[in-house]
Amino acid sequence: MGQTQSAAGNPREKLKGLSLQPSERSNLNGTDTNRGWLAEIQLGFADRGDKTVLRQRSQKGPLAVQRPLYPEGPVCHTYLLHPPGGVVGGDQLTITAHVSEGAHALVTTPGATKFYRSDGKLAHQRQILSVTSGAQLEWLPQENIHFPGAKVRFNTDIHIAPGGRFIGWEMHCFGRPALNECFETGHIAGHCRVFLDDALVLAEGMNLNASLSQPSRAASLRDFPMNATLLIAGENDELLIVVQDLLNQHHESASKNNLIAGVTHIDGLLAVRALAQGTEPLLQLFTRIWQHTRAHWSGTFPLPPRIWAT
Repeated sequence: MGQTQSAAGNPREKLKGLSLQPSERSNLNGTDTNRGWLAEIQLGFADRGDKTVLRQRSQKGPLAVQRPLYPEGPVCHTYLLHPPGGVVGGDQLTITAHVSEGAHALVTTPGATKFYRSDGKLAHQRQILSVTSGAQLEWLPQENIHFPGAKVRFNTDIHIAPGGRFIGWEMHCFGRPALNECFETGHIAGHCRVFLDDALVLAEGMNLNASLSQPSRAASLRDFPMNATLLIAGENDELLIVVQDLLNQHHESASKNNLIAGVTHIDGLLAVRALAQGTEPLLQLFTRIWQHTRAHWSGTFPLPPRIWAT
C-alpha cells in the first residue's frame, strides 16, 4: 500500500448520501454542531464454538462496522468505518472493543483516517480495548494522516487479562509528504496506556506541537514524517527473539527505505517503535511482525486483509 493522499476539501460534503436515523440526526445537529460529530461504537466479540462472532454492537453517530468476514475460518475480521471520510476539529470519536474468552478477532480499517486542519477546535479520538483470558485481539488499523493545522487528541487504553493475547499498532503520518507538505502548523497530543492483569506496565504520551518545532525537520522527528508503535502481549519471551530477528533481517531494506525501528521488552509487553518516510515500508515491516507473531502463537501464517490492497 502506498501513501494515500487527498485534497483537504470539506469532508462533510461526502455525507450527502449517508442515511442516518432520525435519532442520530437530532444528536448530531442542534447544539452538537458547535462540537462537531459525536460518534461512539461498542463491539463485543464472543466464541460461538465454531467461530468468533460479533455478539454485541451498539453505535451512535457516524461510526459503523461492515458485516464480519471469515477469510481464514473461525477468526472474525471486522472493518471499522467512519463514513464522513475525515475528522475535523470538534469531532469526538469513542471506540470500545471487548474480546471474550475463546474468541479471536481482527479489527482493521478500509483506509487511512484523515484528520483535517482545524479552525481552532480540538478533535478527540478515544479507544478502549480489552482482552479476557484465553482471548485474542489483533488491532490493525491503517495509518492516521494529520493534515497541516490539525489539532487532535488521542487516548488509547488497552486492558489484557492473564492468558490473553494482543497485537496492535498505531501509525501516524504528520503532513502529506507525498505532496511535499510538512506538518508546519497544528498540535497532536495524547497517551497510550497498557494494563496487564490490571497493572499499568506502559504509559506513553505524545505531544507534538508544530509551532514549537522546526518545520524543515518534519515536526522535529529527525526528518521523519511518520512514527508508529506496535505492541504485543502474550508469551513474549520467545517472541522477543522472533521480533529481533525480523528487525535484523529488515535492517538493509529499512535503510534503503529510510526507516528505523527497535523493540523493547517491558514487563511482559513488547513495544516496537519506528520512524519512517512513507507508509508502505512501515506497513510491510509491521505486517511481517504480525504474521510471524500469529504463526508463533497458532502455527498458521495469515495473509494480509484483502481490504489493504484496494
